[in-house]
Amino acid sequence: MLYSLKDEAIIKPLEDDPNLPPEAYRTPWRRDYGRLIHSPSFRRLQGKTQLFPGKESDFFRNRLTHSLEVAQIAKSIAIKLNDDLEKAGEKHRIEPDIVEFAGFAHDLGHPPFGHFGEEALDKKMANFGGFESNAQTLRILTTTEKRHFIKNTTLGIDSKGGNKRVGLNLTVRSLASILKYDHEIPFSKNKRKSWPEKGYYITEKDTVKFIKKKICNNKQYAGQFKTVECQIMDIADDIAYSVYDLEDSFKAGFIKPIDLICASDEVIQAVRLAVNGKLNITISEGDVRERIKAIFFYTFGQPIHFEHWPVQLTKELAEYMHRASIEITNRMSNEIAENAYARMRFTSRLVGAAIRKVTIGKINRATPALSQVKFEHEKNVDVEILKNIVYYSQILSPKIQMIAFRSKDIVDSIFNALSEKDGYMLMPDDFRAIYRAIKKQAGQKRVICDFIAGMTDRYALEFYGRLVSENSQTIFKPF
Repeated sequence: MLYSLKDEAIIKPLEDDPNLPPEAYRTPWRRDYGRLIHSPSFRRLQGKTQLFPGKESDFFRNRLTHSLEVAQIAKSIAIKLNDDLEKAGEKHRIEPDIVEFAGFAHDLGHPPFGHFGEEALDKKMANFGGFESNAQTLRILTTTEKRHFIKNTTLGIDSKGGNKRVGLNLTVRSLASILKYDHEIPFSKNKRKSWPEKGYYITEKDTVKFIKKKICNNKQYAGQFKTVECQIMDIADDIAYSVYDLEDSFKAGFIKPIDLICASDEVIQAVRLAVNGKLNITISEGDVRERIKAIFFYTFGQPIHFEHWPVQLTKELAEYMHRASIEITNRMSNEIAENAYARMRFTSRLVGAAIRKVTIGKINRATPALSQVKFEHEKNVDVEILKNIVYYSQILSPKIQMIAFRSKDIVDSIFNALSEKDGYMLMPDDFRAIYRAIKKQAGQKRVICDFIAGMTDRYALEFYGRLVSENSQTIFKPF
Protein backbone atom coordinates (compact mmCIF):
# COMPACT_ATOMS: atom_id res chain seq x y z
CA MET A 1 0.00 0.00 0.00
CA LEU A 2 1.06 3.61 -0.37
CA TYR A 3 1.67 3.77 3.38
CA SER A 4 4.50 2.75 5.64
CA LEU A 5 2.80 3.36 8.99
CA LYS A 6 0.45 1.36 11.13
CA ASP A 7 -3.15 2.51 10.96
CA GLU A 8 -4.48 4.07 14.16
CA ALA A 9 -7.81 5.53 15.26
CA ILE A 10 -8.09 9.19 16.21
CA ILE A 11 -8.45 7.90 19.77
CA LYS A 12 -8.53 4.39 21.19
CA PRO A 13 -11.66 2.86 19.62
CA LEU A 14 -14.63 2.85 21.97
CA GLU A 15 -16.39 -0.34 20.99
CA ASP A 16 -19.97 -0.90 22.09
CA ASP A 17 -19.07 -4.32 23.52
CA PRO A 18 -15.43 -4.82 24.59
CA ASN A 19 -15.96 -8.59 24.52
CA LEU A 20 -16.59 -8.62 20.77
CA PRO A 21 -13.86 -10.50 18.85
CA PRO A 22 -11.57 -8.56 16.45
CA GLU A 23 -13.08 -8.11 12.98
CA ALA A 24 -10.52 -10.01 10.98
CA TYR A 25 -12.84 -10.04 7.99
CA ARG A 26 -12.65 -6.29 7.33
CA THR A 27 -10.07 -3.53 7.53
CA PRO A 28 -10.38 -0.56 9.90
CA TRP A 29 -11.13 1.78 6.99
CA ARG A 30 -13.86 -0.56 5.75
CA ARG A 31 -15.35 -0.13 9.22
CA ASP A 32 -15.04 3.63 8.72
CA TYR A 33 -16.92 3.29 5.43
CA GLY A 34 -19.75 1.53 7.24
CA ARG A 35 -19.96 4.17 9.95
CA LEU A 36 -20.13 6.88 7.31
CA ILE A 37 -22.83 5.21 5.21
CA HIS A 38 -25.05 4.69 8.25
CA SER A 39 -24.62 8.23 9.61
CA PRO A 40 -27.44 10.82 9.56
CA SER A 41 -25.15 13.40 7.94
CA PHE A 42 -24.64 11.13 4.94
CA ARG A 43 -28.37 10.45 4.55
CA ARG A 44 -29.17 14.16 4.71
CA LEU A 45 -27.12 14.76 1.56
CA GLN A 46 -30.14 13.52 -0.41
CA GLY A 47 -31.96 16.70 0.60
CA LYS A 48 -29.20 19.17 -0.24
CA THR A 49 -28.85 21.07 -3.50
CA GLN A 50 -26.08 20.32 -6.00
CA LEU A 51 -26.87 22.82 -8.79
CA PHE A 52 -30.64 22.94 -9.24
CA PRO A 53 -33.25 22.50 -6.46
CA GLY A 54 -34.23 18.85 -6.20
CA LYS A 55 -37.93 19.64 -5.94
CA GLU A 56 -37.85 20.92 -9.54
CA SER A 57 -37.08 17.49 -11.02
CA ASP A 58 -36.20 13.97 -9.88
CA PHE A 59 -33.55 13.91 -12.61
CA PHE A 60 -31.33 16.60 -11.08
CA ARG A 61 -28.43 15.54 -8.95
CA ASN A 62 -28.35 16.29 -5.25
CA ARG A 63 -25.34 16.18 -2.92
CA LEU A 64 -25.87 12.48 -2.26
CA THR A 65 -26.00 11.35 -5.89
CA HIS A 66 -23.09 13.67 -6.65
CA SER A 67 -21.09 12.03 -3.84
CA LEU A 68 -21.91 8.57 -5.21
CA GLU A 69 -20.58 9.63 -8.61
CA VAL A 70 -17.44 11.16 -7.12
CA ALA A 71 -16.77 7.98 -5.13
CA GLN A 72 -17.18 5.81 -8.24
CA ILE A 73 -14.87 8.00 -10.33
CA ALA A 74 -12.32 8.20 -7.51
CA LYS A 75 -12.27 4.42 -7.03
CA SER A 76 -11.89 3.92 -10.78
CA ILE A 77 -8.89 6.25 -10.74
CA ALA A 78 -7.37 4.30 -7.82
CA ILE A 79 -7.83 0.99 -9.66
CA LYS A 80 -6.28 2.51 -12.78
CA LEU A 81 -3.30 3.85 -10.82
CA ASN A 82 -2.76 0.49 -9.08
CA ASP A 83 -2.56 -1.10 -12.51
CA ASP A 84 0.02 1.52 -13.52
CA LEU A 85 2.01 0.83 -10.35
CA GLU A 86 1.97 -2.91 -11.00
CA LYS A 87 3.14 -2.48 -14.58
CA ALA A 88 5.93 -0.19 -13.37
CA GLY A 89 7.13 -2.86 -10.96
CA GLU A 90 6.30 -0.79 -7.86
CA LYS A 91 5.49 -2.59 -4.62
CA HIS A 92 3.23 0.22 -3.38
CA ARG A 93 -0.53 0.18 -3.90
CA ILE A 94 -3.38 2.60 -3.22
CA GLU A 95 -6.22 1.42 -0.97
CA PRO A 96 -9.43 1.82 -3.06
CA ASP A 97 -11.65 1.67 0.05
CA ILE A 98 -10.07 4.81 1.52
CA VAL A 99 -10.41 6.59 -1.81
CA GLU A 100 -14.06 5.58 -2.03
CA PHE A 101 -14.64 6.74 1.55
CA ALA A 102 -13.21 10.16 0.63
CA GLY A 103 -15.59 10.42 -2.33
CA PHE A 104 -18.62 9.59 -0.19
CA ALA A 105 -17.58 11.95 2.63
CA HIS A 106 -16.21 14.99 0.82
CA ASP A 107 -19.49 16.97 0.72
CA LEU A 108 -20.85 16.17 4.19
CA GLY A 109 -20.23 19.73 5.34
CA HIS A 110 -22.34 21.44 2.69
CA PRO A 111 -25.18 23.41 4.28
CA PRO A 112 -28.69 23.78 2.80
CA PHE A 113 -28.83 25.61 -0.54
CA GLY A 114 -25.24 24.78 -1.47
CA HIS A 115 -22.71 27.57 -1.83
CA PHE A 116 -25.40 30.18 -1.21
CA GLY A 117 -26.01 28.76 2.25
CA GLU A 118 -22.25 28.52 2.77
CA GLU A 119 -21.77 32.22 2.06
CA ALA A 120 -24.62 33.18 4.39
CA LEU A 121 -23.28 31.09 7.29
CA ASP A 122 -19.76 32.40 6.77
CA LYS A 123 -20.99 35.96 7.18
CA LYS A 124 -22.91 35.08 10.33
CA MET A 125 -19.79 33.39 11.74
CA ALA A 126 -17.48 36.21 10.60
CA ASN A 127 -16.25 36.99 14.13
CA PHE A 128 -16.40 33.40 15.38
CA GLY A 129 -14.08 31.44 13.09
CA GLY A 130 -16.04 31.54 9.83
CA PHE A 131 -17.83 28.76 7.99
CA GLU A 132 -16.54 26.66 5.09
CA SER A 133 -17.92 23.37 3.82
CA ASN A 134 -14.63 21.43 3.80
CA ALA A 135 -13.88 22.56 7.36
CA GLN A 136 -17.41 21.53 8.33
CA THR A 137 -16.89 18.07 6.82
CA LEU A 138 -13.91 17.47 9.08
CA ARG A 139 -15.87 18.83 12.06
CA ILE A 140 -18.79 16.47 11.37
CA LEU A 141 -16.55 13.41 11.15
CA THR A 142 -14.47 14.25 14.23
CA THR A 143 -16.94 16.11 16.45
CA THR A 144 -20.65 16.53 15.76
CA GLU A 145 -21.72 13.03 14.65
CA LYS A 146 -22.98 11.02 17.61
CA ARG A 147 -21.33 7.62 17.17
CA HIS A 148 -20.02 7.18 20.74
CA PHE A 149 -21.37 8.47 24.03
CA ILE A 150 -18.63 9.91 26.25
CA LYS A 151 -19.26 9.09 29.91
CA ASN A 152 -19.49 11.82 32.56
CA THR A 153 -20.23 14.52 29.98
CA THR A 154 -23.24 16.32 28.57
CA LEU A 155 -23.37 14.77 25.11
CA GLY A 156 -19.58 15.07 24.90
CA ILE A 157 -19.19 18.44 26.65
CA ASP A 158 -17.44 18.26 30.03
CA SER A 159 -18.30 20.25 33.17
CA LYS A 160 -15.98 23.11 32.15
CA GLY A 161 -17.49 23.45 28.69
CA GLY A 162 -14.67 21.57 26.99
CA ASN A 163 -15.35 19.46 23.92
CA LYS A 164 -14.69 15.74 24.32
CA ARG A 165 -16.68 14.52 21.32
CA VAL A 166 -15.08 12.14 18.81
CA GLY A 167 -17.62 12.15 15.97
CA LEU A 168 -17.60 8.84 14.14
CA ASN A 169 -14.29 7.86 15.81
CA LEU A 170 -12.59 7.18 12.49
CA THR A 171 -9.04 6.14 11.60
CA VAL A 172 -6.44 8.77 10.86
CA ARG A 173 -6.06 7.59 7.28
CA SER A 174 -9.76 8.06 6.55
CA LEU A 175 -9.78 11.53 8.11
CA ALA A 176 -6.67 12.54 6.17
CA SER A 177 -8.42 11.60 2.92
CA ILE A 178 -10.85 14.54 3.24
CA LEU A 179 -8.32 17.12 4.48
CA LYS A 180 -8.12 19.07 1.22
CA TYR A 181 -6.72 22.35 2.51
CA ASP A 182 -3.72 22.47 4.83
CA HIS A 183 -4.71 25.84 6.26
CA GLU A 184 -6.13 26.97 9.59
CA ILE A 185 -8.96 29.44 9.00
CA PRO A 186 -8.27 32.59 11.06
CA PHE A 187 -10.73 33.15 13.87
CA SER A 188 -11.06 36.87 13.11
CA LYS A 189 -12.64 38.08 9.88
CA ASN A 190 -9.96 40.79 9.61
CA LYS A 191 -7.31 38.13 9.08
CA ARG A 192 -9.15 36.11 6.47
CA LYS A 193 -8.30 36.54 2.79
CA SER A 194 -11.51 35.36 1.18
CA TRP A 195 -15.19 34.63 1.87
CA PRO A 196 -15.47 31.78 2.68
CA GLU A 197 -11.81 30.90 3.28
CA LYS A 198 -10.90 27.27 2.59
CA GLY A 199 -9.25 25.24 5.33
CA TYR A 200 -10.13 23.85 8.75
CA TYR A 201 -11.52 25.56 11.85
CA ILE A 202 -9.41 26.48 14.83
CA THR A 203 -11.61 24.10 16.85
CA GLU A 204 -10.13 21.17 14.86
CA LYS A 205 -6.53 22.44 15.00
CA ASP A 206 -5.34 19.78 17.45
CA THR A 207 -7.09 17.04 15.47
CA VAL A 208 -5.33 18.12 12.27
CA LYS A 209 -2.00 18.24 14.10
CA PHE A 210 -2.61 14.69 15.32
CA ILE A 211 -3.52 13.50 11.80
CA LYS A 212 -0.34 14.97 10.31
CA LYS A 213 1.81 13.49 13.05
CA LYS A 214 0.45 9.99 12.54
CA ILE A 215 0.43 10.05 8.73
CA CYS A 216 4.03 11.29 8.64
CA ASN A 217 5.05 8.82 11.35
CA ASN A 218 6.35 11.70 13.49
CA LYS A 219 8.57 12.90 10.64
CA GLN A 220 8.82 16.43 9.27
CA TYR A 221 7.41 17.08 5.81
CA ALA A 222 7.80 19.86 3.26
CA GLY A 223 5.01 21.55 1.31
CA GLN A 224 1.25 21.27 1.61
CA PHE A 225 -0.17 18.26 3.42
CA LYS A 226 -2.46 16.35 1.07
CA THR A 227 -2.57 12.57 0.97
CA VAL A 228 -2.69 10.56 -2.23
CA GLU A 229 -6.30 9.52 -1.54
CA CYS A 230 -7.32 13.12 -1.01
CA GLN A 231 -5.66 14.15 -4.27
CA ILE A 232 -7.56 11.44 -6.13
CA MET A 233 -10.86 12.47 -4.52
CA ASP A 234 -10.22 16.11 -5.43
CA ILE A 235 -9.62 15.27 -9.09
CA ALA A 236 -12.69 13.02 -9.17
CA ASP A 237 -14.80 15.82 -7.68
CA ASP A 238 -13.67 18.21 -10.40
CA ILE A 239 -14.42 15.67 -13.13
CA ALA A 240 -17.92 14.92 -11.78
CA TYR A 241 -18.69 18.59 -11.22
CA SER A 242 -17.55 19.64 -14.70
CA VAL A 243 -19.49 16.94 -16.58
CA TYR A 244 -22.63 16.19 -14.61
CA ASP A 245 -23.64 19.73 -13.70
CA LEU A 246 -23.42 20.34 -17.43
CA GLU A 247 -25.68 17.36 -18.11
CA ASP A 248 -28.24 18.65 -15.60
CA SER A 249 -28.18 22.02 -17.39
CA PHE A 250 -28.85 20.29 -20.72
CA LYS A 251 -31.70 18.25 -19.25
CA ALA A 252 -33.20 21.37 -17.66
CA GLY A 253 -33.29 23.01 -21.09
CA PHE A 254 -31.34 26.03 -19.86
CA ILE A 255 -28.49 25.58 -22.32
CA LYS A 256 -27.38 23.47 -25.27
CA PRO A 257 -23.83 22.73 -26.43
CA ILE A 258 -24.19 25.39 -29.12
CA ASP A 259 -24.80 27.95 -26.38
CA LEU A 260 -21.41 27.11 -24.89
CA ILE A 261 -19.69 27.48 -28.24
CA CYS A 262 -21.44 30.81 -28.81
CA ALA A 263 -21.23 32.07 -25.22
CA SER A 264 -21.02 35.83 -24.74
CA ASP A 265 -17.67 37.58 -24.53
CA GLU A 266 -18.48 38.45 -20.91
CA VAL A 267 -18.89 34.78 -19.94
CA ILE A 268 -15.80 33.66 -21.87
CA GLN A 269 -13.74 36.42 -20.25
CA ALA A 270 -14.90 35.34 -16.78
CA VAL A 271 -14.05 31.71 -17.56
CA ARG A 272 -10.61 32.68 -18.85
CA LEU A 273 -9.76 34.65 -15.72
CA ALA A 274 -10.99 31.86 -13.44
CA VAL A 275 -9.01 29.14 -15.23
CA ASN A 276 -5.84 31.24 -15.40
CA GLY A 277 -6.13 32.03 -11.70
CA LYS A 278 -6.78 28.42 -10.63
CA LEU A 279 -4.06 26.79 -12.74
CA ASN A 280 -1.61 29.70 -12.82
CA ILE A 281 -1.49 29.71 -16.62
CA THR A 282 -2.25 32.19 -19.41
CA ILE A 283 -4.86 31.28 -21.99
CA SER A 284 -6.75 33.69 -24.22
CA GLU A 285 -10.46 34.02 -24.83
CA GLY A 286 -9.86 32.48 -28.24
CA ASP A 287 -8.21 29.49 -26.57
CA VAL A 288 -11.25 29.04 -24.33
CA ARG A 289 -13.62 29.04 -27.32
CA GLU A 290 -11.49 26.59 -29.29
CA ARG A 291 -11.26 24.21 -26.35
CA ILE A 292 -15.03 24.29 -25.87
CA LYS A 293 -15.47 23.42 -29.55
CA ALA A 294 -12.97 20.57 -29.25
CA ILE A 295 -14.74 19.15 -26.17
CA PHE A 296 -18.09 19.31 -27.95
CA PHE A 297 -16.90 17.69 -31.18
CA TYR A 298 -14.97 15.01 -29.30
CA THR A 299 -18.16 13.00 -28.99
CA PHE A 300 -19.23 13.11 -32.63
CA GLY A 301 -15.97 13.63 -34.48
CA GLN A 302 -13.87 16.59 -35.53
CA PRO A 303 -15.23 19.79 -37.12
CA ILE A 304 -14.41 20.65 -40.70
CA HIS A 305 -11.48 23.06 -41.17
CA PHE A 306 -11.83 24.43 -44.71
CA GLU A 307 -8.46 26.19 -44.60
CA HIS A 308 -6.71 22.80 -44.66
CA TRP A 309 -8.36 21.64 -47.88
CA PRO A 310 -5.83 20.87 -50.67
CA VAL A 311 -7.78 22.85 -53.31
CA GLN A 312 -9.02 26.41 -53.34
CA LEU A 313 -12.81 26.54 -52.85
CA THR A 314 -14.94 28.85 -54.91
CA LYS A 315 -16.69 31.59 -52.92
CA GLU A 316 -20.10 30.02 -53.51
CA LEU A 317 -19.00 26.54 -52.49
CA ALA A 318 -17.22 27.87 -49.39
CA GLU A 319 -20.36 29.74 -48.30
CA TYR A 320 -22.52 26.67 -48.91
CA MET A 321 -20.23 24.41 -46.87
CA HIS A 322 -20.05 26.97 -44.08
CA ARG A 323 -23.85 26.98 -43.83
CA ALA A 324 -23.85 23.18 -43.92
CA SER A 325 -21.30 23.08 -41.07
CA ILE A 326 -23.49 25.38 -38.94
CA GLU A 327 -26.53 23.18 -39.64
CA ILE A 328 -24.61 20.03 -38.65
CA THR A 329 -23.36 21.72 -35.48
CA ASN A 330 -26.88 22.77 -34.53
CA ARG A 331 -28.22 19.28 -35.17
CA MET A 332 -25.52 17.66 -33.03
CA SER A 333 -26.09 20.24 -30.30
CA ASN A 334 -29.80 19.47 -30.20
CA GLU A 335 -29.13 15.74 -30.17
CA ILE A 336 -26.87 15.94 -27.11
CA ALA A 337 -29.25 18.25 -25.26
CA GLU A 338 -32.46 16.37 -26.07
CA ASN A 339 -31.51 12.74 -26.75
CA ALA A 340 -30.76 10.76 -23.57
CA TYR A 341 -28.63 8.22 -25.45
CA ALA A 342 -26.49 10.93 -27.02
CA ARG A 343 -26.24 12.79 -23.72
CA MET A 344 -25.11 9.64 -21.91
CA ARG A 345 -22.50 8.98 -24.57
CA PHE A 346 -21.29 12.56 -24.29
CA THR A 347 -20.83 12.48 -20.51
CA SER A 348 -19.45 8.93 -20.44
CA ARG A 349 -16.73 9.69 -22.94
CA LEU A 350 -15.73 12.89 -21.15
CA VAL A 351 -15.45 11.11 -17.78
CA GLY A 352 -13.58 8.14 -19.24
CA ALA A 353 -11.12 10.38 -21.09
CA ALA A 354 -10.41 12.33 -17.89
CA ILE A 355 -9.81 9.19 -15.78
CA ARG A 356 -7.28 7.93 -18.31
CA LYS A 357 -5.27 11.14 -17.94
CA VAL A 358 -4.61 10.68 -14.21
CA THR A 359 -1.20 9.23 -13.38
CA ILE A 360 1.10 8.64 -10.42
CA GLY A 361 3.63 11.43 -10.01
CA LYS A 362 6.61 11.37 -7.67
CA ILE A 363 6.44 8.64 -5.04
CA ASN A 364 7.43 9.91 -1.62
CA ARG A 365 9.65 7.10 -0.35
CA ALA A 366 9.94 8.54 3.15
CA THR A 367 6.21 9.18 3.56
CA PRO A 368 4.34 7.22 0.85
CA ALA A 369 1.00 8.72 1.91
CA LEU A 370 2.15 12.08 0.55
CA SER A 371 3.09 10.76 -2.90
CA GLN A 372 1.84 12.83 -5.82
CA VAL A 373 -1.00 12.20 -8.23
CA LYS A 374 -0.85 14.04 -11.54
CA PHE A 375 -3.71 15.16 -13.77
CA GLU A 376 -2.52 15.68 -17.34
CA HIS A 377 -2.32 19.44 -17.94
CA GLU A 378 -4.39 19.72 -21.11
CA LYS A 379 -7.22 17.63 -19.67
CA ASN A 380 -7.08 19.60 -16.42
CA VAL A 381 -7.54 22.82 -18.39
CA ASP A 382 -10.57 21.35 -20.17
CA VAL A 383 -12.13 20.30 -16.84
CA GLU A 384 -11.63 23.77 -15.37
CA ILE A 385 -13.18 25.38 -18.45
CA LEU A 386 -16.26 23.14 -18.21
CA LYS A 387 -16.62 23.81 -14.48
CA ASN A 388 -16.51 27.54 -14.97
CA ILE A 389 -18.61 27.74 -18.13
CA VAL A 390 -21.43 26.06 -16.19
CA TYR A 391 -20.90 28.40 -13.25
CA TYR A 392 -20.90 31.64 -15.21
CA SER A 393 -23.64 30.64 -17.64
CA GLN A 394 -25.97 29.06 -15.07
CA ILE A 395 -25.22 29.86 -11.45
CA LEU A 396 -24.92 33.55 -12.20
CA SER A 397 -28.08 33.57 -14.33
CA PRO A 398 -31.16 35.51 -13.06
CA LYS A 399 -33.04 32.24 -12.37
CA ILE A 400 -30.36 30.87 -10.08
CA GLN A 401 -29.56 34.24 -8.55
CA MET A 402 -33.19 34.53 -7.48
CA ILE A 403 -32.73 31.24 -5.63
CA ALA A 404 -29.46 32.54 -4.17
CA PHE A 405 -31.07 35.68 -2.80
CA ARG A 406 -33.92 33.72 -1.25
CA SER A 407 -31.58 31.06 0.17
CA LYS A 408 -29.29 33.55 1.88
CA ASP A 409 -32.27 35.37 3.37
CA ILE A 410 -33.66 32.12 4.82
CA VAL A 411 -30.33 31.06 6.38
CA ASP A 412 -29.73 34.57 7.71
CA SER A 413 -33.19 34.76 9.29
CA ILE A 414 -32.89 31.36 10.99
CA PHE A 415 -29.46 32.23 12.40
CA ASN A 416 -30.73 35.57 13.73
CA ALA A 417 -33.70 33.91 15.42
CA LEU A 418 -31.55 31.26 17.11
CA SER A 419 -29.05 33.90 18.25
CA GLU A 420 -31.59 36.01 20.11
CA LYS A 421 -31.99 35.70 23.87
CA ASP A 422 -33.33 32.21 24.55
CA GLY A 423 -33.44 31.66 20.77
CA TYR A 424 -31.47 28.46 21.25
CA MET A 425 -34.65 27.02 22.78
CA LEU A 426 -35.96 26.68 19.21
CA MET A 427 -33.41 23.94 18.55
CA PRO A 428 -33.94 20.22 19.25
CA ASP A 429 -33.19 18.90 22.74
CA ASP A 430 -29.68 17.59 22.00
CA PHE A 431 -28.51 20.88 20.49
CA ARG A 432 -30.07 22.80 23.37
CA ALA A 433 -28.19 20.65 25.89
CA ILE A 434 -24.86 21.12 24.10
CA TYR A 435 -25.50 24.87 23.78
CA ARG A 436 -26.10 25.19 27.54
CA ALA A 437 -23.05 23.07 28.42
CA ILE A 438 -20.70 25.23 26.35
CA LYS A 439 -19.73 28.35 28.28
CA LYS A 440 -18.18 30.62 25.67
CA GLN A 441 -20.13 32.69 23.12
CA ALA A 442 -17.99 31.53 20.19
CA GLY A 443 -18.71 27.91 21.03
CA GLN A 444 -22.43 28.59 21.32
CA LYS A 445 -22.44 30.33 17.95
CA ARG A 446 -20.71 27.29 16.50
CA VAL A 447 -23.48 25.07 17.89
CA ILE A 448 -26.09 27.22 16.11
CA CYS A 449 -24.00 27.04 12.95
CA ASP A 450 -23.70 23.24 13.22
CA PHE A 451 -27.48 22.93 13.57
CA ILE A 452 -28.23 25.05 10.50
CA ALA A 453 -25.45 23.49 8.42
CA GLY A 454 -26.97 20.06 9.02
CA MET A 455 -30.37 21.09 7.65
CA THR A 456 -31.63 19.84 4.31
CA ASP A 457 -33.13 22.39 1.92
CA ARG A 458 -36.65 21.23 2.76
CA TYR A 459 -36.08 21.32 6.51
CA ALA A 460 -34.62 24.83 6.32
CA LEU A 461 -37.64 26.03 4.35
CA GLU A 462 -39.98 24.39 6.85
CA PHE A 463 -38.13 25.81 9.86
CA TYR A 464 -38.18 29.26 8.28
CA GLY A 465 -41.87 28.88 7.55
CA ARG A 466 -42.60 28.22 11.19
CA LEU A 467 -40.69 31.35 12.19
CA VAL A 468 -42.51 33.67 9.80
CA SER A 469 -45.85 31.83 9.56
CA GLU A 470 -45.39 31.03 5.88
CA ASN A 471 -47.08 27.64 5.40
CA SER A 472 -46.63 27.03 9.10
CA GLN A 473 -46.70 23.42 10.31
CA THR A 474 -48.73 21.79 13.05
CA ILE A 475 -47.13 21.87 16.51
CA PHE A 476 -47.42 18.08 16.61
CA LYS A 477 -44.73 17.69 13.94
CA PRO A 478 -41.35 17.38 15.74
CA PHE A 479 -38.23 19.32 14.86
